[in-house]
Amino acid sequence: MRGIYKYISLLILLLGLVSCDSKRIYEENYTINNQVWNNKNIMVYGVDITDTINPCNVYINVRNASDYPFSNLFLFLETRYPNGAFSKDTLECVLADASGKWLGSGSGDIWDNQILFKKNVVFKQKGKYYFNLEQAMRLQNLPQILDIGLRVERAQ
Repeated sequence: MRGIYKYISLLILLLGLVSCDSKRIYEENYTINNQVWNNKNIMVYGVDITDTINPCNVYINVRNASDYPFSNLFLFLETRYPNGAFSKDTLECVLADASGKWLGSGSGDIWDNQILFKKNVVFKQKGKYYFNLEQAMRLQNLPQILDIGLRVERAQ
C-alpha cells in the first residue's frame, strides 16, 4: 500500500512541476563546453509553432560566470521560417550595469539573465522555425559563458 502512495505523490509532484510554467511554448538551453564559446559553435533551436493567432515573447537565456570579462554579449540570431525564408538580427545582451554590477539573478559567481528578443510577435506560419545563435564578440573563444538558450512563451 505504501508503494501506491509514493507513486501518487510522485505523480502529483511531476504534474505540479509541469503546470508551473504554463506560458512556456519552448525552452532549451545548451551548456557551453569548457565554458568557452567558440564563434564557430552555432546553437540551433527548432521550435514547432502551431498557433498563428496569439502573440508570443521570445527570450535569450544567458548564464555567465562572474569573471566573464565583459558587461555585455553580442549575438547574431538567424531565424529560418517554415517556408525557407530567413532573417538575421544582431543583439546586444546587457549583463552588467555601468558600475559593473551583474544583472539578472545570481547564486555565488553564476548569473542568469533572460533577455527579451521579441515582444508580442505573432508567428505567421505554422511549422518548424529554426533559431541559430552565434556569439558575435571580437574574441574567437569567448570565456565564461556557461549556458545559452532560447525561450518562447505566450504573451500576456
